[in-house]
Amino acid sequence: MSQNFDLIVIGSGPAGYVGAIRAAQLGMKVAIIEKYSTLGGTCLNVGCIPSKALLDSSEKYEEANHSFTDHGIEVSKVKLNLGKMIERKQSVVDKLTSGVKMLMDKNKITSIQGWAEFVAEKEIKVTDEKGKSETYTAKNIMIAVGSKPIELPHIKFDKKQIVSSTEALSFSEVPKNLVVIGAGVIGLELGSVWRRLGSNVTVVDIADLPLSIMDKDLAKEAKKVFTEEGINFELKQKVVEAKQTAKTVSLKLEDDKGATKEIKADKVLVCVGRRPYTEALGLDKAGIKVNNRGQIEIDDNFETNIDGVYAVGDCVRGPMLAHKGEEEAVACAEIIYGESAHINYNAIPNVVYTWPELASVGLTEQECKEQGYEVKVGKFHYRANGRALAVNEPNGFVKIIADKKTDRMLGMHIIGANASEMISEGVMATEFRASAEDIARSSHAHPTLSEVMKEAALAVDKRALHS
Repeated sequence: MSQNFDLIVIGSGPAGYVGAIRAAQLGMKVAIIEKYSTLGGTCLNVGCIPSKALLDSSEKYEEANHSFTDHGIEVSKVKLNLGKMIERKQSVVDKLTSGVKMLMDKNKITSIQGWAEFVAEKEIKVTDEKGKSETYTAKNIMIAVGSKPIELPHIKFDKKQIVSSTEALSFSEVPKNLVVIGAGVIGLELGSVWRRLGSNVTVVDIADLPLSIMDKDLAKEAKKVFTEEGINFELKQKVVEAKQTAKTVSLKLEDDKGATKEIKADKVLVCVGRRPYTEALGLDKAGIKVNNRGQIEIDDNFETNIDGVYAVGDCVRGPMLAHKGEEEAVACAEIIYGESAHINYNAIPNVVYTWPELASVGLTEQECKEQGYEVKVGKFHYRANGRALAVNEPNGFVKIIADKKTDRMLGMHIIGANASEMISEGVMATEFRASAEDIARSSHAHPTLSEVMKEAALAVDKRALHS
């Protein structure tokens, strides 16, 4: 028996469940389909949230081992209870996923568990884990199926020795030697977790710097700091072969000149990117166009080539960020309802939750030059900030890039403590087209880390007060 809705959302990650809530707020009859037994998608279950829980726990473990003495706190025999740490991580996940279920109930959104597959343009067949199927129809459909880790053809996941980020969240013991293939956000975050807990971590990447999508000044500083912390880097290297034994994996690396070397590991974590989770959705049956990267093609209103079928989040163009997906889903729901909505993609922040954290918004200095801007740059270091010294976090800096002609801020880039929270000021400045002078003239509470941003804005015109 077919059930009809105003909107069916496929996928319950940050994009899907937030889009469903906004549509329900606007008065639509909404259903959300999720293949797993818990809501929240990759982000809440095996992505953003559990990784941040482990990052926080591992930071505390490292502080107890190495930093407490700087504060006059002496501890001895610090012991790692990995099982308890993983248990805490899971409790955070459980609390948040049950919270999403509560939000669905609160907003009278119908939750449907099972695998969704198009059988026609506006008709979805959902098959549960027992093989039972039911068909649903809707005036509008929002596809928010997210993404999954990319598997290298010559280094297949076995989920034991060669793993994705999912398995790396729940190791039963700390690997003695961990090789991370990919020096991007996920690789460095999870590499940091296991390095703090005792692994000898080596990160391999074909690029010449980690975090190559970020401003080069940040990437260079990140490499320096992470190396000092104990992460080994094998950059400008590609993995050409993997050989497994019962206990180890041997990786053959090749540099850009053809020279090779071998490294061994107990575990290999492959983090070379993610791809849209669009296969087996039956998109061809609905005539929905997909590009050669597996992304669903959409117009500026998130609509596919099929009227009334929309797509948002990781399965469409743009950065694979939970908050980007949320913004798209809210705007999409409002457009479906008939309202105007717009997203300024230049004001979507990027964050890396290592320690120190990295965060950026707007253009990098390299992008500014490529787009023909004449720029002026202000930079201010944490080590000259009173609060940073008081909390023993002197590493890092804020970099602000402004248009030389108009003084409009074009980009803000931070490496340092609490960068993930501080970048919001840069997002607001970007959204409102603020100038460096606007930030410099705004009062920032003393003593706070945010004063580093004020000083960086002053430094744009070479008038920083504390350097």
